[in-house]
Amino acid sequence: MSNLYRTHTCGDLRPEDAGKIVRLSGWIHRKRDHGQLLFIDLRDHYGITQCVIDADNPYFKEVEDAKLESVITISGNVIQRTENTVNSLMKTGQIEVALTELIIQSEADLLPLQVNSNADFPEETRLKYRFLDLRREKMHENIILRSQVIAALRKKMIDQGFLEIQTPILTASSPEGARDYLVPSRLHPGRFYALPQAPQQYKQLLMVAGFDKYFQIAPCFRDEDARADRSPGEFYQLDFEMSFVTQEDVFNAIEPVLHEVFVEFGKAKAVTPLPFPRIPYAEALLKYGSDKPDLRNPLIISDVTEMFRGSDFSIFAKAIENGAVVRAIPAPGVASHPRSFFDKMNEWAREQGAAGLGYIIFDQDTTKGPIAKLLDNDRLNQLQLLTGVKSGDALFFACDKPKAAEKLAGHARTRLGEELNLLEKDAFRFCFIVDFPMYEFDEDQNKIQFSHNPFCMPQGGLKALETQDPLTIIAYQYDIVCNGFELCSGGIRNHLPEIMIKAFTLAGYTVEEVEKKFAGMLSAFCYGAPPHGGAAPGIDRIVMLLADEPNLREIVAFPMNQKAEDLLVGAPAPAMAAQLKELYIRLIEPPIKT
Repeated sequence: MSNLYRTHTCGDLRPEDAGKIVRLSGWIHRKRDHGQLLFIDLRDHYGITQCVIDADNPYFKEVEDAKLESVITISGNVIQRTENTVNSLMKTGQIEVALTELIIQSEADLLPLQVNSNADFPEETRLKYRFLDLRREKMHENIILRSQVIAALRKKMIDQGFLEIQTPILTASSPEGARDYLVPSRLHPGRFYALPQAPQQYKQLLMVAGFDKYFQIAPCFRDEDARADRSPGEFYQLDFEMSFVTQEDVFNAIEPVLHEVFVEFGKAKAVTPLPFPRIPYAEALLKYGSDKPDLRNPLIISDVTEMFRGSDFSIFAKAIENGAVVRAIPAPGVASHPRSFFDKMNEWAREQGAAGLGYIIFDQDTTKGPIAKLLDNDRLNQLQLLTGVKSGDALFFACDKPKAAEKLAGHARTRLGEELNLLEKDAFRFCFIVDFPMYEFDEDQNKIQFSHNPFCMPQGGLKALETQDPLTIIAYQYDIVCNGFELCSGGIRNHLPEIMIKAFTLAGYTVEEVEKKFAGMLSAFCYGAPPHGGAAPGIDRIVMLLADEPNLREIVAFPMNQKAEDLLVGAPAPAMAAQLKELYIRLIEPPIKT
């Protein structure tokens, strides 16, 4: 029995269908009135078909009056277009359908945003009327791409022998580094579930349970502020874990998956060949000023502290005596740039909170700039030799305490790469950042805390925890970075209870707190736990890069705004008094903002 609404979709018909009587359903995408002829572009999920109706047709007036985005069903004859009317930009551009019958399924009101246009509309409008926004071609394609990428990731993981296993959404709070979303329990008054920031504990417990390779397309929830590369509220990741593996085994499992997905969906852009480069964390901070380096940028930062130590440039020399370092950022081919270029870089550095950016211009046999005259020829030659700059280039300098100097140099590298148009075009450049420090010092709280995932194994095991300064301990922790975006975090896990307890106590937890918060994991580790590790590439960021979109909201079907509000359904919303009563919750009004 034929479908009541269509014999074909709006992307199906081709010249070989000419002469057929067909039925199509969809939205009125566009109308063009040519006097005695009215053309309709009818759109559905699969494409657009041009339909035509003449003024003698009894349905002409109805079609003429129908608003854009009304849903209609038409019947008609497929006609092959003449050569001069073919539209090569449409899959169905060689045919049109002469309308013989019409049913208006649903009339559309006046549109708050145009579906048949790529014009910009305010974000508030787009999110409030997201169902219309998603009808637009680009947005529709982004969501299709997302579905295809997830399907490809799932297949590639299954092909490697991974089992897809779902883990709980209602769970316990965990120190993942962000705020939890809490869910009150009606059956247990005064107690709360937490939505998972990641399925970390459960996936490790699955390894203890003997499931050798696990994965899932996992929803994760973090109550944190929005950024362009991070959605407020929730996001999805390809969460996976493996038993009896080293760090390299994990890399060998995920590298080909990401490489193949970016080759398949990357629109012929170059993709870093396997194996991806492995860059130690300390090296990344030195060379790129970031643990998320954009390797499309060829600029390499150098440590030139010794070139300025004891020099006549007293500002740097004195700062070095007080613990500062100097980082040099090359700027190729700028010797001929006007003075304003260098002044603008200096102004920009001050906007970043720095004192400025010193510079030296190397122009044939001479050097220019306020610093050049304060350095002797030996120091200048050493600078050129160490940094690799040549005649016609310049060096910018960031001088500060190590963290501040690294940060400023990294931002300057990014700015120069963009200003000088140095970034490699049409490429996805991957790397692993490895050897993260296990701990960092939180100056605000004046204490040591985990710098990354707290469940990872320290390099050197228990001995390192017992004998080393915590801030010198390196962990088996790693990130995957692409074009300056962190796509993935992971690590080889701690599977021994005594190491886990020691690791957490160094971060300020008491033994009792560890035993209470992680009772399930500690108990499991006492009954034979395999060495294991994994990672969790972010689905949203992968699709954002593949779609070449600047913001995650462009590749998520129903995202929240910057304030973590869903404008379409009105979330978050006040709870009814009866709901609060059965949860034993009394609200405290927030302070009035002045």
